[in-house]
Amino acid sequence: MSALRVAGGSTEVSIAAGLLGDGGAPGAPVYDATGLHVLPGLIDLQVNGVAGIDLTLEPERLWEVATVLPRHGVTAFLPTVISSSPDARAAALAALAAGPPAGWAGAWPLGLHFEGPMIADVRRGAHPARWLEPPSVELAAGWSRETGVTMVTLAPELPGALEMVSALVSRGVVVALGHSEASAEQVTAAVDRGARSVTHLGNAMPALGGRAPGLVGAALADARLTAGVIADGHHLHPASLAAYGRSLGPGRLLAVTDCTAALGLPDGPARLGEQHVVVRDGTVRLEDGTLAGSAAALPDCLRVLRAATGWSLDDVVGCCTRVAADLVGDRSRGRLVPGARGDLTVVDDDLRVVATVVGGRLLHDASGGGR
Repeated sequence: MSALRVAGGSTEVSIAAGLLGDGGAPGAPVYDATGLHVLPGLIDLQVNGVAGIDLTLEPERLWEVATVLPRHGVTAFLPTVISSSPDARAAALAALAAGPPAGWAGAWPLGLHFEGPMIADVRRGAHPARWLEPPSVELAAGWSRETGVTMVTLAPELPGALEMVSALVSRGVVVALGHSEASAEQVTAAVDRGARSVTHLGNAMPALGGRAPGLVGAALADARLTAGVIADGHHLHPASLAAYGRSLGPGRLLAVTDCTAALGLPDGPARLGEQHVVVRDGTVRLEDGTLAGSAAALPDCLRVLRAATGWSLDDVVGCCTRVAADLVGDRSRGRLVPGARGDLTVVDDDLRVVATVVGGRLLHDASGGGR
C-alpha cells in the first residue's frame, strides 16, 4: 500500500501500509487539503450499478463498477443484485470470489447485497414479478457471509420468512426488511429473530398509519433497527425525510443511494436488470413511471439530507460512514482513528468530491494536483 499524508489547516491525516496512523509518514507525498473537509471514506450499501453498468444484468463487471465509484467519493460498497435469475446471483458471487484483476484499484466491495427475490409481489416496485420467490432452504443454500453474501432484503410477512431470518443471521448475514406489506407485529417478530435493517424506508412499503404503523412505524420505533434512506430529492418528500431524521437520529439513519447504471449517464434510456428504464430530470423510472433506483451519487444524497434535517456535517457524513460500517460489522472503516483503514473522502463546503483515497492510494483528484 502507498503512504500518504493529507494535510490542511487543522486537519492532518497520515496513512502508511494502508492504515491511518497517529504520527507522520516521513517522506510520504502530501495532499494539500487546505480549506477542505477530510472525511472517513464514504460507504454505500446499495449500489445497483454506475456509468452504464448494471450489476444484475452484468454481475461479472463488478470490479469495473468499483473502479468508477471513487469519482463519487465512495471507498467501499455493497454491490446489489435485485430479484433476478439464480444465474445472476451465482455470477455475482463468482466475480466477487475471483477477486480483482491485476493492477486494479477502486472502492472495495464488502460482499453482496441480494435485494430480493423473497419480497412481496404487491410491493415489488421495479423488481420483475417473474423472479420473485418464497423463502426456502433451497433458494438460500450457500448464502453466508463466508461465501460473500453480506446483506439480504426480504419481506418478513412471507411464509417461512422468520425461519429464513434466523438461518441467515446464523450465517453472519445482515437481514434487511423491505419491499413489504408487513404489520408492525410481523416486523417485530423478524427483529426478534435478528433482522437489523430496513431497505429504503418509505419506499416499496405502506405509508405510516395511525392504527397500522407497518414497517415504517416499526422502523422508527424500534431502536434495534437501522433504516436505509434514499435522500436523492425524489424518493422522499423533504418533510418525510426531516421526520425520519428526527425520529431515527444520526445514529440509526443509513444514507444509501440505490444508484443504478444511470449514475453518470445523460438523460435517456438505461437498464435496471432485464428492464428498460428512462433517466429524466434526476430520476430513473420504468416506462410506467415506477421509480427504479436512483441516478444520485452519495454526496448528492448527503446534501439533501443536510438541508432537510439541519444536521451538522459530521452527523450527516456519519450516516454513510459510522452507521454503514457498524451495520455490516466492519469497525476498520467509517472513522478517522489510528489503525483504521486508510480510506478518505475530501470534499468542499458543498460536499463536492475533491479527492478520494482508498487504502492510502489517491484514486481520484478533481483538483488536478493537490499532492
